[in-house]
Amino acid sequence: MAGNMISAASLPRILVVAGSDSGGGAGIQADIKTITMLGGHAMTAITAITAQNTVGVQDVHPVPADMVVRQMRSVLDDLGADAVKIGMIGSAATVHAVADVLEPLNLPVVFDPVMIATSGSVLADAETIAAFARLMRLAALVTPNLPELAALGGEAAVRASGAALLVKGGHGEGPVIEDRLVAADGAETRWTHPRIDTRHTHGTGCTLASGIAAGLAAGLALDRACDRAIAFVQAALAAAPGLGEGHGPMGHALGTVPFDAVGPR
Repeated sequence: MAGNMISAASLPRILVVAGSDSGGGAGIQADIKTITMLGGHAMTAITAITAQNTVGVQDVHPVPADMVVRQMRSVLDDLGADAVKIGMIGSAATVHAVADVLEPLNLPVVFDPVMIATSGSVLADAETIAAFARLMRLAALVTPNLPELAALGGEAAVRASGAALLVKGGHGEGPVIEDRLVAADGAETRWTHPRIDTRHTHGTGCTLASGIAAGLAAGLALDRACDRAIAFVQAALAAAPGLGEGHGPMGHALGTVPFDAVGPR
């Protein structure tokens, strides 16, 4: 057994700043599952507690910004981090508090600008979305779906922040999905794959962003980290266990993808 142990020095550490999903399909729960399955150590700063299941979000209780900061500093001061993933952020005040912590650090940040849950529930107000501009300037990568990209002002607005952009195509029409990575220098990488016919898509965005952060923390180049994370999402979607009456969780623990999967498809 000792020969299979991973040393602390080689274990990728990912700090996730996001909300909790009581149904276990998205948010912090999906982040932890993804990072663990991809060989990393997940640490968390929870921004909101939700009463949530596959049919909707029944209630949201924001965590005060100063408590979010305390969680982040507690983790960073002791365990450290190799990458940061930001998901549901809760409020404009929390956006700025999180940015204050991250600005002095030289860490790759993957920002998933969560605005609307898969069920349709609104998770970010206009003031919070406006404050996202500060997080985009800190990010190595921003991962909006098509409606989120429009709310952020379009592709030009995101790229003006200096971050790379992964445009997720799941909200598009047709039987084929295209995900498009636009690097900071304008170079593009595209992935196309058949749409998986399932309503159990809760947490796809969280899973993808956390998978990318895990790859960056492990030292993968951005395109390779995206490639592996996209493959993991596809595997987890195909293995969805069919739980719940609405948009159910994916099969994070049931899908398999090679740890070193590389190369755009």
